[in-house]
Amino acid sequence: MAYQRRIVDDVLDDLFPHLAAIALEGAKGVGKTATASQRAATVLTLNEPRQREVLAGNPDYVVQAPPPVLIDEWQLEPSVWDRVRRAVDDNSKGGQFLLAGSASVPPGVRIHSGAGRIVSFPMRPLAFAERGIDEPTVSLGALLRGEQSEISGRTTIDLQTYADEILRSGFPGIRDLPERARRVQLDSYVARIAERELPENGITVRRPNALRSWLAAYGAATATDASYSTILDAATAGDDDKPTRATSDSYREHLQRIFVLDPIPAWIPTFNTLKRLTHAPKHHLVDPAIAARLVGIGKPGLLRGEGTRVSAQTGTWLGALFESLTAQSVRVYAGAFDAEVGHLRTKNTDHEVDLIVEGEDRKVVGVEVKLAATVTDKDVRHLNWLHDQIGDRMADRVVVTTGEFAYRRPDGVAVVPLALLGP
Repeated sequence: MAYQRRIVDDVLDDLFPHLAAIALEGAKGVGKTATASQRAATVLTLNEPRQREVLAGNPDYVVQAPPPVLIDEWQLEPSVWDRVRRAVDDNSKGGQFLLAGSASVPPGVRIHSGAGRIVSFPMRPLAFAERGIDEPTVSLGALLRGEQSEISGRTTIDLQTYADEILRSGFPGIRDLPERARRVQLDSYVARIAERELPENGITVRRPNALRSWLAAYGAATATDASYSTILDAATAGDDDKPTRATSDSYREHLQRIFVLDPIPAWIPTFNTLKRLTHAPKHHLVDPAIAARLVGIGKPGLLRGEGTRVSAQTGTWLGALFESLTAQSVRVYAGAFDAEVGHLRTKNTDHEVDLIVEGEDRKVVGVEVKLAATVTDKDVRHLNWLHDQIGDRMADRVVVTTGEFAYRRPDGVAVVPLALLGP
């Protein structure tokens, strides 16, 4: 199968010739190995016992092999990270090492941070613009730089197609499978978390069913900032033998460590007068297709508005998943120009903005997500409120929709179908 170029490839093309070591981090199946392999002369795969044994016995092999050297699943032999760091100390020439990892190091294992030697970049499943469905006409980067005053474009992508894309997933190895095989593969992905991924990374799961129930409840809280106690209660409804809060916190910690959970942090602006903002993250799984499988709703149910929710902050279940798909895509686009993504909610819930993209000079693009083709004054009130609060820091205001046209409203808010938004 031909390699499908990713947005992060442009980042690697720009930086790898000048940086000695780059680490790609993300959940299993997002495409780290395929992307890194495009640039490697030597590939060392540590989930293969023989190669892992070789490196465990001779860590110096990473500097003896022909560069560039890709070390896949490096976290399975954490000493490799320190060996690469020392190699970069000795020789900082660009283009030497690529590390791909689907987890951070196990608890209790100490390694040097790699700061100044190994630069880390996240990889997520395919963003909407990477799926080859339509050609974007609006650049998030240009909006952040204040360079795209004219907003235009038309797409034929409709609500049914967005529902299809949610269920197909952004995992390159899963999305093109026949529908039944895709469902089985997504179920297997979830099962392997407890059976293999966590144990492989040093975590023993004593109650796999309890872990799955908690994960399903977390998925049902997609696109909300529901409290962890609310998620735990939803996971154990009617269960007399409930896991403790400490156990559920452990689930969360380890699932985030293997990048299965991908929460969006609260945006807390620096040097600003905004007060009383919540610090709670907004819950997202690495891919909304996993959340859909955990809740057990297919396309007909999604389009009918079905689906159990832990919190109804986002309206329908399809609305929550569409927001998650948008958030996943926006985070990939933001990574192309080193921007950060958060969300905003005031403690009294008077104001909230689904996504805040913050780039250089603290410039901000506010993004609201709406599962509809039309946008009203009510839909933009939080964006306009934020504009009033932070003034010139607001580079642009955007509502992402499922509509047909991209355009700019008379009040200056850009209305952009998800299919027409790109990096």
